[in-house]
Formats: sequence, C-alpha cells, structure tokens
Amino acid sequence: MRKGTALRVTKGETGLNTGGTAVAATRVRWHILLLVMIATGLTYLDRVNLSIAGHSIESEMHFSTVTMGWIFSAFLLGYALMQVPGGWAADRFGPRRILTLAVLWWSAFTVLTGLVPSLPLVRWIGLVAAFMVVRFFVGVGEAACSPTNNKIVANWMGSETRGLGTSFSILGIGLGGAMTPPLIAWIMERWGWRSSFYFSGLIGVAFSIYWYFYVRNQPEEHPGVNEAEVQLIAAQRLEGNLQTQAQQPTPWRKLLRNRSVWGLLIGYFCQGYPIYFYYTWLFIYLVKVRGLTIEQGGIWGTLPYLSIALLAPFGGIFSDYASRRWGKTRGRRSAVWLGMFISALFLWLGSRAPSSISAILLLAVASGANMFAATTFWATCIDLTQQFTGSLSGLMNMFGNLGGWLSPIVTAYIATRFGWEQALDLAAVITFAGGICFALVSASHSLDEPAAAS
Repeated sequence: MRKGTALRVTKGETGLNTGGTAVAATRVRWHILLLVMIATGLTYLDRVNLSIAGHSIESEMHFSTVTMGWIFSAFLLGYALMQVPGGWAADRFGPRRILTLAVLWWSAFTVLTGLVPSLPLVRWIGLVAAFMVVRFFVGVGEAACSPTNNKIVANWMGSETRGLGTSFSILGIGLGGAMTPPLIAWIMERWGWRSSFYFSGLIGVAFSIYWYFYVRNQPEEHPGVNEAEVQLIAAQRLEGNLQTQAQQPTPWRKLLRNRSVWGLLIGYFCQGYPIYFYYTWLFIYLVKVRGLTIEQGGIWGTLPYLSIALLAPFGGIFSDYASRRWGKTRGRRSAVWLGMFISALFLWLGSRAPSSISAILLLAVASGANMFAATTFWATCIDLTQQFTGSLSGLMNMFGNLGGWLSPIVTAYIATRFGWEQALDLAAVITFAGGICFALVSASHSLDEPAAAS
C-alpha cells in the first residue's frame, strides 16, 4: 500500500472519500485486462496459424494426416511441460518481466517456423522432426502466458470480479482465433504460407515492448493508478499475502494433497482435449471432410472463435453472479456444469449434422460453451490460492494441455480408422467427464494462510 493518510473506500467506482470529497478511482486495471486479452489473442494467432497453413504445408511437403498430427502435438508438448515453470516464475519474479521474455521467445520461434525447410536442422534430423522441434519451442515460450495472465488477474481484480477478470483472457482466445483464419488465409494466398509466420512473429515483438513499459506487477507500482483504485482493489484481496508472496516457496505438497486441486486438474485435462480439436484439426476438417474451399474454411472457421468471444464473458459474469448468490463452491460448480454439459451435447450433435453449415454452427456453440466453463476453472485457481495463483494456474494448464497434446494424435488415429464422427463423439464424452470432475472442487476453501475471505 502506498504511504500516506489512510483513506476510506466508498462502494462502487467512486473510489475513496477524503474530507467529504469523493475521488474517482482510476481505471488502469481495465487497461491491464485489455492487454491480457491481447496477449492471449497473440498466442492463438501463433498457434492457429499452423492449422491454417497446415493444408499448404501438408501438400507441399507431402505429409500425411498422422504426420501433421504429430507436428501439431509437438507445440502442445512443449506448452504443457513448461506450464508449471512458467507459473512458478510469475509468482517468483512477477508477471510483467516473465511475459515480456515469453512473448519475445515464442515470437522468434514463430518466425523460425516459416524458415524450417531451409534450416540446417533439417539435414541433421529430417524435415518432420525439424518442424516438431521448432513448434515445441513455440510451445515452451507460450507456456508462461496463461498462468502469468491469471497472476495479473489475481493482483489486479477483487474476489467478486474474478470470473469477469479471467474472461478477458478467454475473450482473447475467441478474438485471436476468429481473426486468425481469414487473416492467415489472406496472407497465404498473396505471399505464401511462410509469410504468415513472419507476420505473426513481428506483431509479438511489438507487443512485448509495449507490455514491458506499461504493465506493472501490482496496482501499487503503477504510476497511473491513484490511491482510490489501489484501495478499491485492496478491499477485496489478500494484500498482505500478495505483497510477500515472492519470499514464500510454493507449497507443492499441500497443493497436491488437496481434493479440490485434483478435481481442477483432471477436469481441465478433459476440458483441454476437445478444445484442441478447434485449434488443430477444424480447418482441415472443414476442407477435407465437409468439402469447403480454403477461403470458405477460413471464413466459416471463425465461428467457433466468435462463439468463444461471445460466451466467455457471459461465463465469467455468470460465475461471479452464481458465486455471490449460492456461495463460491456451488456457484463455480454450476457455471462449469452448465458450460461443459452443453458443450458435450453440441459436439455430439455437430458430428452428426447432415450439412456443413449446420455442423459448423453446432460445433461453434460447443466451443463457446466449453470456454464459458473455462473462465470458472481459471477463477477457481485464484479462489483456492491468491498467493500462489501462478503456480496452481500453471499446474492446471499443464494438465489441460496434456489433454490437448493427446487430442490431435488421438483424433487423427480415430478419424483415419473409424471416421470423424467417432472422433468427435470421443471428444463429447471427455467433455462430459470434465464437468463431472468439477464436483470434487470446493472453491470456498482457500489453501492460503491466513485464509482469504471468500
């Protein structure tokens, strides 16, 4: 807390009251959340671009469907394995510095993706392995983004708005994913698939510079934040714990012995499996299975991401509302169950839709409902521990992306042997199981000491 006269926070956005004069709170926290949204959007630009360019790469390099599945999954393996180190680093060194380094790292390897066929690495390990190595390191860089963003939400948002705060990150997924297919398809048609990776990498470098100079780890450190906004945020969070968190080691044993943590981890594993169908196979599914042209696939492929952009904020708002009305545990569970069960149903219906348009509309609702639920998973990480949000978020996202790592491989295997309908049916079953797992989570029981007020 900044030094000075103690000031009383008034309810709402008016901030504080000094001598009878209301001082409006600044709104820097919303600008920070906007940057969180953009950062997440960039990660999806740099991962979905491969699914769009994948059709051209597959044709030019004569790769099979299964080979492309392994290339897709190489990213996810690096992404999953580095989640915990990335989240721990955000707790230990602060999200501002860690995300700056992460964006620069993944942007450099995104550029290298376009250069893979000409890299010396190809002569040593072969073309397929070279693609896998480069995409693995893109995943390593992006791994820090989601837990770092959740650490920002924990530091900058109060207990009653965590769901809304986390929805900004999910909103970035929707907007980034919606913009990527037509943008990358447009670039590819004019300058080739390699140019799409150069473009994506350069945008990331520009963003990292702005992030570093504008963002601060905590509201108290930001020159644009007034005392009213500091107190408005501090009134609803564990400020003492947040201030001293860097000196405390992450209690991994305590986390891993907790039933709620395991419900969160296994549930998010199940959440990650179906959603990665959209990030990897959707475009190819629309072109090869549903018979759309590349341009049509780029346009219609935006619908699942537009659905995410629409439903994710509602997921956050509903989660916060349900938590206030029914308590943290029942409220968070109801939000996850609503999203995951609807998503499972529409995945199952979409796999059987007779027309391409009806299929993509049903699958789009399924993706949006999945991310409606995802906002609550991330908010629950903060509910369970504000002190070590980055570490728990990284652990949870590691499980989610291990599910995502399996998704392209298993989907390709089932689709080539049994059909795409069966591949999507399995995704629906796993989605339903993810909702069931959240019954183990008690979001009202914090693991922090002293316990946070819920």
